[in-house]
Amino acid sequence: MAFLGVDVGGTFTDAVLLDGGVVRTAKVPTAPRQEESVLEAAAAVGAAGVERFTHGTTIATNALLERRGARTAFVATAGFEHLLHLRRQDRAHLYRLCAAHPEPLVPLERCFGVSERMGPEGVLEPLDLDSLPDLGDAEAAAVCLLFSFRHPAHERAVAEALRARRPDVHVVASHEAAPEFREYERASTTAVDAYLGPVLRGYLEALAAACGREGLPQPLVMRSSGGLVDVAEAAAHAAFALLSGPAAGVVGAALAAGRAGFPDAISLDIGGTSTDVCAIVGGRPARSAEREVDGLPVRLPTVDVHTVGAGGGSLVRLDAGGALRVGPESAGAVPGPACYGRGGGRPTVTDANLLLGRLPGRLAGGLELDRDAALRALGAIGAAAGVAVVEAELLRALRVASVERGLDPRGFALVAFGGAGPLHACALADELDMRTVLVPAAAGVLSALGLVAAEERRDRVRSLVVPLAAAGELPAEGEAELRYAGQSHELAVPLGSDLAERFHRLHEERYGYADRDRRLELAAVRTADVRPAPAVRLRGPRRRVHGPELVELDGATCWVPAGWAGETNADGTLVLERA
Repeated sequence: MAFLGVDVGGTFTDAVLLDGGVVRTAKVPTAPRQEESVLEAAAAVGAAGVERFTHGTTIATNALLERRGARTAFVATAGFEHLLHLRRQDRAHLYRLCAAHPEPLVPLERCFGVSERMGPEGVLEPLDLDSLPDLGDAEAAAVCLLFSFRHPAHERAVAEALRARRPDVHVVASHEAAPEFREYERASTTAVDAYLGPVLRGYLEALAAACGREGLPQPLVMRSSGGLVDVAEAAAHAAFALLSGPAAGVVGAALAAGRAGFPDAISLDIGGTSTDVCAIVGGRPARSAEREVDGLPVRLPTVDVHTVGAGGGSLVRLDAGGALRVGPESAGAVPGPACYGRGGGRPTVTDANLLLGRLPGRLAGGLELDRDAALRALGAIGAAAGVAVVEAELLRALRVASVERGLDPRGFALVAFGGAGPLHACALADELDMRTVLVPAAAGVLSALGLVAAEERRDRVRSLVVPLAAAGELPAEGEAELRYAGQSHELAVPLGSDLAERFHRLHEERYGYADRDRRLELAAVRTADVRPAPAVRLRGPRRRVHGPELVELDGATCWVPAGWAGETNADGTLVLERA
């Protein structure tokens, strides 16, 4: 029984084929048409007789970052047409008065109002469908009416009318995508979903057709929450796939850490363009209900990944003041670092690592590294200085994912993966006083392995905003978002017995106090329908290492500095301990 996972990154596309406990991996450069890279990676890994094919993609993320989405219209309750532009009326940067917010995805001329009004208890003004505007040249439409998270009848009617009038337009209603209170965040999420929908749908339809021609099963697509859904569901709501690839990496890291006996871990995924970090507590990746992507709030369940623009392909440069900088600009897959010999002449972190002796002369796939080209590219920039700067950036990211979340990293293991993760992991662990570093055998393609090991998951949310005492019976499993009456934001508490007392304890742990005499308010209940992943059995080569030592892995390289040593476990995961 074979399981295939393919993860498309900005630089490389990774494939993992798990067949009876034997893991085969492949890594190919990402092509402009991502579906071609997926098929190439599947062929390279020898995919045949595949029962389940799982996929992670950066299509939605890149389209948002590069503003390559569909022409989108925004339809709101009359009088609230400019909601996306009004935002929260806070500053983009607290101490820079001239710093600008990112431009909304929908320009003012495509923001429309419809005559209707819902209040907390129901209809205040009947819906007038004749007031619906002509959407003009819009390719997508986001509909977000007042109080539709509680009373969706008007919004549902507007969406149905738009779909009937303009079947060529991709219509998303907020109660379908993000049925939650907080008007601006709900509107922003719906606009992102509509804006990305045609792009992701076009890609997934092309991929599904290509898979049919090549004899592969229809893919299951990774969502930002770390679960899988079928192609149709993924295409219907593109915003759910914004963190598709990074979420898969965290799933893979949690699997490797748990099997090594470390339920508490921090994942460190360093790729060619960026680095993703996430805390794993009790074997489960940390999740959040909202995050910003390129300055736009997206209120959807996501694995709580923190991303920085620093990776192996990040450019090393001197700024106008002579200070050394690394990233966020990257050499990408083409031309790549100077040492790849593909025409790149600008220095990168990979070039610096090669000159420091932390990379072999030939990478996986037979790529010969040109040391002289790296030396010419770096010029007067010291290789050690370049690596020190990028590690300072990575250290800040790890602190955001741990210390700033109230977690003490000293009690966690650091799971290093991605092409460059194992190169820097021990140095970063030293800085955080962490004693254990885990390097999976499939470190170079762990996100693809995470896809293979992921569960099918459909997240649900029910907005309530009522006193906890009046909420009635709650589900046995899931999370409750609770707050003291009068507070602006909530804490997520697992559902179950003694819910109120567990909230008080969590509040005291997070903020230093609890007020047990104050009324509690239940903002929302989050649940998920989960289908377990197939059982994963791993095997790997056995070895012992003692730093300083260079360890070549399949698709990655591990640098073990002096003071670190370890051996692999039965899975092939290298367990490094600090002396």
